[in-house]
Amino acid sequence: MAKLILSIVLVIVSCCFALLASGQLTYPSEVDALNGIWRKLQDPMKNLRNWTKNDPCVSNWTGVICANQDDGYLHVQELRMLNLNLSGNLAPEIAQLSNLTILNFMWNNITGSIPKEIGNIKSLQFLLLSGNQFSGSLADELGYLPKLVMFQVDLNQISGSLPKSFANLVSCRHFHMNNNSISGQIPPELYTMPHLMHFLLDNNNLSGYLPPQFSQMPNLKILQLDNNNFGGTEIPPSYGNMPMLVKLSLRNCSLQGAIPDFSSIATFRYLDLSHNQLTGGIPMNRFSDNITTIDLSYNLLNGSIPSNFSGLSHLQKLSLENNSLSGDVPFTIWRNVNFTAKARLIIDFQNNSLSNISGSIDPPSNVTIRLQGNPVCTFANQLNLVQFCRIALGNDEFVPATGSSTNSTDSCLHQSCPVSEKYEYVLESPYPCFCAAPLGVTLRLRSPTISDFPPYIYPYRVFITHSLGLDLYQLHVESFIWQTGPRLLLYLKFFPQYSNNTYKFNDSEVHRIEDMIATFSIPSNDTFGPYELLGFTPGLYSSVYLQPSKSGISKGALIGIILGAMSLAGAISSAITILFYIRSTKSGHDISKKQSIAKIPIRTDSVKDFSFEELEAATSGFNNTTQVGQGGYGKVYRGILANGAVVAIKRAQQGSMQGQIEFITEIELLSRVHHRNLVSLVGYCIEQGEQMLVYEFMPNGSLRDLLSDRCRHTLSFPMRLRIALGSAKGILYLHTEADPPIIHRDIKANNILLDFKFTPKVSDFGISRLAPVPDAEGASAHVSTVVKGTPGYLDPEYFLTHKLTEKSDVYSLGIVFLELLTGMLPISHGRNIVREVYGACQSGLMFSIIDRSMGSYSSESIKKFMALALKCCQDDPKERPTMLEVVRELENLCSLLPESDMIPTESDASISGVSGVGSSQLYFGRNSPYPMNTEILGSELVSGVIPTIKPR
Repeated sequence: MAKLILSIVLVIVSCCFALLASGQLTYPSEVDALNGIWRKLQDPMKNLRNWTKNDPCVSNWTGVICANQDDGYLHVQELRMLNLNLSGNLAPEIAQLSNLTILNFMWNNITGSIPKEIGNIKSLQFLLLSGNQFSGSLADELGYLPKLVMFQVDLNQISGSLPKSFANLVSCRHFHMNNNSISGQIPPELYTMPHLMHFLLDNNNLSGYLPPQFSQMPNLKILQLDNNNFGGTEIPPSYGNMPMLVKLSLRNCSLQGAIPDFSSIATFRYLDLSHNQLTGGIPMNRFSDNITTIDLSYNLLNGSIPSNFSGLSHLQKLSLENNSLSGDVPFTIWRNVNFTAKARLIIDFQNNSLSNISGSIDPPSNVTIRLQGNPVCTFANQLNLVQFCRIALGNDEFVPATGSSTNSTDSCLHQSCPVSEKYEYVLESPYPCFCAAPLGVTLRLRSPTISDFPPYIYPYRVFITHSLGLDLYQLHVESFIWQTGPRLLLYLKFFPQYSNNTYKFNDSEVHRIEDMIATFSIPSNDTFGPYELLGFTPGLYSSVYLQPSKSGISKGALIGIILGAMSLAGAISSAITILFYIRSTKSGHDISKKQSIAKIPIRTDSVKDFSFEELEAATSGFNNTTQVGQGGYGKVYRGILANGAVVAIKRAQQGSMQGQIEFITEIELLSRVHHRNLVSLVGYCIEQGEQMLVYEFMPNGSLRDLLSDRCRHTLSFPMRLRIALGSAKGILYLHTEADPPIIHRDIKANNILLDFKFTPKVSDFGISRLAPVPDAEGASAHVSTVVKGTPGYLDPEYFLTHKLTEKSDVYSLGIVFLELLTGMLPISHGRNIVREVYGACQSGLMFSIIDRSMGSYSSESIKKFMALALKCCQDDPKERPTMLEVVRELENLCSLLPESDMIPTESDASISGVSGVGSSQLYFGRNSPYPMNTEILGSELVSGVIPTIKPR
């Protein structure tokens, strides 16, 4: 209510805005421009579009308007509207803000084209429009901004070509336009941008050739063009002579030809040329000692692996898999390297033609070597290579992890910290048991030049605290997660300096830190690359604060303010009186509502009853930057609870909320469901008209994410089997051991989530329906109801009978199995996955539709897995196996893999109804007679393996 009162008061103050505008306090065209901008953006932020003229900055953490005074006139200098859920269009009136230096509308929902009129704001230094829905092409006029330092429009829907006029951006250092639909040739003229440091255009539709002129750019450090299509052109040899190059990333760009020699670049740290058609040998000259990452995988390289990879003291990742390299396996790469405790080195030589080994491989524990798929693994036992010839599970280079602290607070008394849950101990403080209120900041490193972050956590803290003028203990890296790109998401906590009686920052210090981060005052760093701000978590600090004016105001201005305030005093007083009356009448209703909730106790102690304020604080006020998903139920947010636990919070939208009794009944049901392959319910919230469920957080996202085009190369065949088995076990538990039994109804790849060890966990059984008990005559149990299932996964029998049974879940899981095998979507461009797979199998072309990115596999295992998947997808439910039979068959499949592929999958050896399953069988591998990499023709398929299915 306090926020509402403040908002209304500010709206009333806006009534005198026009009066003040006619005096000496503002510049009318700029006022008109702002009003026009707000109208186009649906005016969602009335508390930010009004400010008194003696306080030229107003902010609510993510939204900031700043202006300066010049001879009594007000000129807008900064518009920072970060993550305010703005929609609508950006109006051309923006050009009337002729003194604007920062234009930041990142992470909103703004549509339409980027106004060409922005090109008239000659003072503009930061043009930041990332994470919106801008479309159309980029106007030539945007290339005539002489002071522009950062041009950032990534993660939009921009199309068309890059204008040649951008070569006139003589001050530009950061050019970030990744994740759009920009097409055509990169203009060679851009090489004349003398100060350009970071050129990020990955994930677009660029074509043509790579401009060789870029090698003449004197300050270019990062060139990142992944996932474009340069049509078989070569990498210019001159790129090996770029004087300041730190990172070159050209992954999946349809490039051919030879790899340039980069040995002369002393600053070089990161090279990714994977997933191209590069040929020839690997250059023999030594890379810079600063190199951390070399990824040349999935090319057509031949010859031997050179010795120039040895002794690179900062190397974290060397990926040469899926080439045609031959000769010896070099075992000196890690020699003469002093590894720190947190350092790791991954050497991936899988799927080449390496046949010899000289000497013994005895790497330290923090070195991982992968040789599977090479001839040398034929003699793995004799050469003591078994541990190196196993199939790798998952993408362990980028396993999400959390930062750690060195000190302990076990000896500190809880009473020594204030009672408020927003205070916490400063774990790395040199002062024992010092507790304070942190300021949370969410950042993302856009293009880091490392592959593994733990060894760099301490240097990162030193770098950030030095840049912000803080002591080292004032910054804690709460957690970090690698995202597609790869980009690095960081959750940071800043603490105030130690004081005997101060537990939080003062407002001026908060504003200073926020302002330095938001205006990119932290200098660029070659290791961590450019960053972007995603949001703040203010903690105990006020949600709206004003920056004091840095200059006085004229007498005329002061008189105008006083007169305006006097004329409105009565109106404001009346408005506040009315609001308090409304509040007092409403409070009685709110109290009665909360009391009615309290009268219906939830009979469980295994989940927590969270307050709305707790979940609001955990998500920074349900900030868009914390949103990780959305479905029919509502939005899903990533939250950090007061105790540091990371959770997923599902917030029901108005139309999907249940009745109170039904919601409580569902919570009691979910609280009794416990299985390692089901996402666990942590708590709930049912106050202030909200219905929220709090679950454990799954850092590796959904199976659908991993099966996407850019990620699925991380999923090996054993990994896919492990996910299939774990998912089936979770659903079997719902069918047979949940009390009462549950039919899921919406099994799909998006509802199979993966924890930090890639253990699959089935989610969203909260929308499930209880499985009815069979009647006295043993009739088949079913649910007859409106289905919330997903097209492509839904049991076809339902459309005839309107009945859902356990076999309906079997059908949906069968679709997931087909996705695991093929990487295809269930329905795409009119193609049905069941029909496509069935047709390929009937034509003897089963192996042509297998996802090529899964690496090596046993042909026999693939055939049996395919047969199981198609049997689950039979039209007639009677022809489908039970979930128990599915689990048994998957365990048998796991036992067919070679012993070198033995990977622990499940710790719970007992499954309801499964007899004779010992813990030793819950590992992949059991002396399979089938060799890996077996190629088999369609005509050699075993008769009867693929069931007969009527194509739909």
